[in-house]
Amino acid sequence: MQFGIFTVGDVTTDPTTGRTPTEHERIKATVEIAKKADEVGLDVFATGEHHNPPFIASAPTTTLAYIGAQTKRIILSTATTLITTTDPVLIAENYAKLQHLTDGRVDLMMGRGNTGPVYPWFGKDIRDGIALAVENYALLHRLWREDVVDWQGRFRTPLQGFTSTPRPLDGVPPFVWHGSIRSPEIAEQAAYYGDGFFHNNIFWPMSHTKQMVDLYRRRFEHYGHGPADTAIVGLGGQVFMRKNSQDAVREFRPYFDVAPVYGHGPSLEEFTAQTPLTVGSPQQVIDRYAAMRDHVGHYQRQLFLMDHAGLPLPTVLEQIEILGSEVVPVLRREMAAGRPAHIPDAPTHASLVAAAGGARDATVSAVDDVTGRVAENAAETTTESLR
Repeated sequence: MQFGIFTVGDVTTDPTTGRTPTEHERIKATVEIAKKADEVGLDVFATGEHHNPPFIASAPTTTLAYIGAQTKRIILSTATTLITTTDPVLIAENYAKLQHLTDGRVDLMMGRGNTGPVYPWFGKDIRDGIALAVENYALLHRLWREDVVDWQGRFRTPLQGFTSTPRPLDGVPPFVWHGSIRSPEIAEQAAYYGDGFFHNNIFWPMSHTKQMVDLYRRRFEHYGHGPADTAIVGLGGQVFMRKNSQDAVREFRPYFDVAPVYGHGPSLEEFTAQTPLTVGSPQQVIDRYAAMRDHVGHYQRQLFLMDHAGLPLPTVLEQIEILGSEVVPVLRREMAAGRPAHIPDAPTHASLVAAAGGARDATVSAVDDVTGRVAENAAETTTESLR
């Protein structure tokens, strides 16, 4: 079971001080948060991707590469990579490069994004969101697995004899999660490829989460990847903790009441009752999240949103310290208890390499300078054309 944190990189005024961090401060804080997660023994740090204020989470591979150079163990991921508005060729190249630089400590989560204006900024139409996610991922999947790709689709220029470089480290592409809040088509897509499915349930009741995960599990088995209970599932979460639950509620309430992400809708008490947001003692967090598997079955990854709503960096770092020292060790034991032996762990680079029969050098070093094809294939093509 992997535990980690994810950030959306919002720049929000601290309601208790009236101070708004600068973009520079927020970007540097993101690095400190990731390093703290690594230090306290969490498994995953994931960053979102946004291209509009009030977020600083553009250029995720730049951020993750910088963090990767300052950490040794933690898996670096995304939450999410915009497969709809980002060229799949660019995704293939950027994340393969990141995979090499971090010695395989990379996976990524695909998503459609939740800010509508981003579509026209990158020349796309939001009404094509699902179709873009399906077509672009189909191309990305091939780019990481085929040395030479011929491609023609609806949304980008055709490719002829294209080789994405660098090739994936050890011949094994990064593991992919498909993140979705409400789109069954994305659960279907994850199941079709046998990839992971991450339900970012932070604004939704468990009944909805259960419905989406159940769909993914059924379709995972339908496509022949294994029994439904072996499908790879991740969930989102939000927590704020103090030793005494009353102190946690008192300290967090001002941030909740004015945070743009909560929309000034339900009260803190209503929101915590209806969603995974848990504000209280570490034991209350343990009890709440240990019960998640009762709803969705044994799952592989739990990510927490910790650094939003204007919370100051020292407070966020304290929260990660509590999560790593008091909550996650207990949750690891709780989640391991009663877990059937056939339930897989979340894939890692090492496990994927082992499943592939070992590492191999996937370097493509010789390319025909006329056709752009791998030289050997180009020669075969020429020979065939002369017959």
